[in-house]
Amino acid sequence: MQPTNDFDEVLSTTRAIRKRLDLERPVDRDVVLECLRLAVQAPTGSNAQTWRWVIVTDPEKRRELARIYNEGGAGYLAQAAESAQDPQTRRVYESALHLTEILAEVPMLVIPCIERRFDGQPNVAVASAYGSILPAAWSFMLALRSRGLGSVWTTLHLWKEAEAAELLGIPDDVTQVAMFPVAHILGDTLKPATRPPVEDITYWDQWGDTEGTSSS
Repeated sequence: MQPTNDFDEVLSTTRAIRKRLDLERPVDRDVVLECLRLAVQAPTGSNAQTWRWVIVTDPEKRRELARIYNEGGAGYLAQAAESAQDPQTRRVYESALHLTEILAEVPMLVIPCIERRFDGQPNVAVASAYGSILPAAWSFMLALRSRGLGSVWTTLHLWKEAEAAELLGIPDDVTQVAMFPVAHILGDTLKPATRPPVEDITYWDQWGDTEGTSSS
């Protein structure tokens, strides 16, 4: 996959990459650090800047994270793929199940974290905390795409977050948010996904009103 500087192309083709992750080609550490430098330009609540990034390249630790991930969700994905009625949804689950089979071979795993726990806190506190890292995490994935690298937002290892924390030495007062497999993208092109018209899913002034009280 060739790099691209076309911003709209990056936005519309940053897909969940699972089956097209290149398991053979190494990922350049400096390129990933470039992506993180861009990512941490994202705004954070109260300018806290409490995001932290754990990058895992050690083969044995990648294997252990893959085991944790599979124990957390492989059975669920297999069942969901089998029972899905919609063909597109079935393909998504089958793709996610494929990731469980190759995760240990992906050359790099990146875990975004927040230096804070908020167990039992009100939703406003949780939303504020996640709102401080999600923009940076998505910026990271966009930056990867612009450089011909792919990833997918995964969370199934969080069923065993404590076990992953012990493996990686993550302190007890830190929250893991996701895990991104990172690799070069196989193939030459990525296409925008099929999505419903935004006019059908956008409401004006009140829920369900797709027309609004005035138009221009």
